[in-house]
Amino acid sequence: MLSFITQDGPPTTRREWLRIGSLASLTAMSSAVSAAKGKLSTAATNFPGFGKAKNVLIVFASGGQSQLETWDPKPKAPVEIRGAFGSVQSAVPGTLVGEHLPLTSKLTDKFTIVRSMSHLDLDHGSAFYLTMTGRYHDRISSNPDPRPTDYPAMGSVLKRTRPSTRFVHTSVNVNGPAQVPFLIGPGQFGGLLGQEYDSMVIGDVTSGPIIVPGLDPRAEVPQVRFDRRKALLSQLDDASHAMASNSKMLDMNGIYRQAFRMLETPRTRKAFDLSSEDDTLRDRYGRNRSGQACLLSRRLIEAGVPLVTLFWNHSNRGQDREPNDTDWYGWDTHNDIFEAMRDHLMPRFDQGFSALIEDMNQRGLLDETLVLLLTEFGRAPLVAREPRFAGTTAGRKHWAAVYSIVACGAGVSQGKVLGESNAEAGYPVSEKYAPWDVTATIFAALGIDPEAHYTDPTDRPFPISIGRPINGLFTG
Repeated sequence: MLSFITQDGPPTTRREWLRIGSLASLTAMSSAVSAAKGKLSTAATNFPGFGKAKNVLIVFASGGQSQLETWDPKPKAPVEIRGAFGSVQSAVPGTLVGEHLPLTSKLTDKFTIVRSMSHLDLDHGSAFYLTMTGRYHDRISSNPDPRPTDYPAMGSVLKRTRPSTRFVHTSVNVNGPAQVPFLIGPGQFGGLLGQEYDSMVIGDVTSGPIIVPGLDPRAEVPQVRFDRRKALLSQLDDASHAMASNSKMLDMNGIYRQAFRMLETPRTRKAFDLSSEDDTLRDRYGRNRSGQACLLSRRLIEAGVPLVTLFWNHSNRGQDREPNDTDWYGWDTHNDIFEAMRDHLMPRFDQGFSALIEDMNQRGLLDETLVLLLTEFGRAPLVAREPRFAGTTAGRKHWAAVYSIVACGAGVSQGKVLGESNAEAGYPVSEKYAPWDVTATIFAALGIDPEAHYTDPTDRPFPISIGRPINGLFTG
């Protein structure tokens, strides 16, 4: 008999899964009726951060960022647990962070550290999918390919429920697409909503002087020809409505419409021009792939993109292929963890992430932007060498039982630690939170009831989130 993993417990039977699915559909339709009457769910009305964010910036540390070397060090634990690094006092009295975060440690009074994230998925592809969609993949702890039947990414759901009126794209993925480690990871696309709801994807922003080729008007295409092409697109739109069952045609028409809007909007073209930034500021972010991606992400938020997802590293473990290129390093540090973090990962992360928070704060962007540092899971509370992986010294294996994330901006409490792990940073000893709660928090912060629903192209209803907003981020 087939079985599936539910959010908080052991596998359930297929019959039970169908029963739960039916209840979820009924719940979704009930929420839709409430939304139509202008009523918010209890989860939304009780959430102190409801509607406080105009934008959301997700910074995703792909590979599983170790909580012990960053946000939840355990200096009193035995060396085989605490590891080779020390810890430093942060800007918040009594709050320690890893010693290789000297710049970021000075900014902890601007954000909340959540130390009790927890779920059950133990492999990168499906855990990445879980983080991006707020739902378990039906192949938990695996590395599946993207499928058109996947749940849509948060940015795709946002475009479906509240498309942007301030920018051409509702959602932009920077330094993407995310790879696991060299194949495209699931969960970052429109999925069952179709390609029209895919986020715009920007790759390596350091690969050349032009981030998005083709945005500048071409002299050989005068305005009259541009207008004719646009009129032709309108005619094709009319024809496509008569063939609404052709999903590929609808997807392509949506992509064409977005392309024309980008060409027509100078504000859009300007947002992608990093050369307009002061050299000193570009140096502060770091003249590397991750640092400049941070700078572009700030510019996109400033330009009005509602949801920007920055993949800090485009590969979760690219160092296996390119050990001498820091741009390829991911946080999947099974072996050689301390060398990888000390020499490659932490210096750039500390520089770029601290520059991003500082810059956004100075520009007033944190007043209305929710910034979240996420990762798919943490690392094990035991240093050991794994013979199946490359590397000559010890590291930490995957660990989803507890890990840490960071939140700031849009009214998030400042200088706070939410949740607690045990003495080994292995399990929560306080209320635990999960990716579906983060998803609910994001939509609620944007003023969208997480218990409402969206519909796919065939009008099937799906709950926006199956989690509960994390009230503790905005209180105390």
